Amino acid sequence: MKNLPWAVIVVAGALLASCSSPDQPENEVAATEVQPHSGGQSAVTDDQSQKNIVQVAAGSADHSTLVAAVKVAELVDVLTNAGPFTVFAPINEAFEKLPAGTVEELLKPEKRSDLRNILQYHVYVGVLNTDRFEDGQSLGQVNGGRVTMGVNGDKITVNGATILASIPTSNGVIHVIDQVLLPQ
Repeated sequence: MKNLPWAVIVVAGALLASCSSPDQPENEVAATEVQPHSGGQSAVTDDQSQKNIVQVAAGSADHSTLVAAVKVAELVDVLTNAGPFTVFAPINEAFEKLPAGTVEELLKPEKRSDLRNILQYHVYVGVLNTDRFEDGQSLGQVNGGRVTMGVNGDKITVNGATILASIPTSNGVIHVIDQVLLPQ
């Protein structure tokens, strides 16, 4: 019985030695090994699940300016993550109401931090559907600023911008708005 542990070690060693291939050096990566994926959550493709915030916005002709800004601000991966998020999404016409040249200026690489601040002012962490809003309610946004909700009958506003529609997504909700929200 004293030789049993040694016998187990010898057999285990033989099995391990037989697993390595003499044709493949130990430092070579096996063909079956998974290679790291470059790109974040936005690079994952899934045509069967409900679309996330970025996918819904990208599919909307009314949000092409917002989608371009999210890309320049490098927030695509953040907004495709699980969240949940409530996004107040200005339509293209909302961006056109800004002073001439504002959007073009914000899309420059050197203005990325300003653009991120503005876009993050449109995002609340958590899901708030319209039935949860109360008149005068204050919400803390991702950039650290606060927005104020207005409820007057069926009309709901955020800092005076009217919510035109609400769209559920896999990682939150989009409230389509008619103005760009600017941090104080």
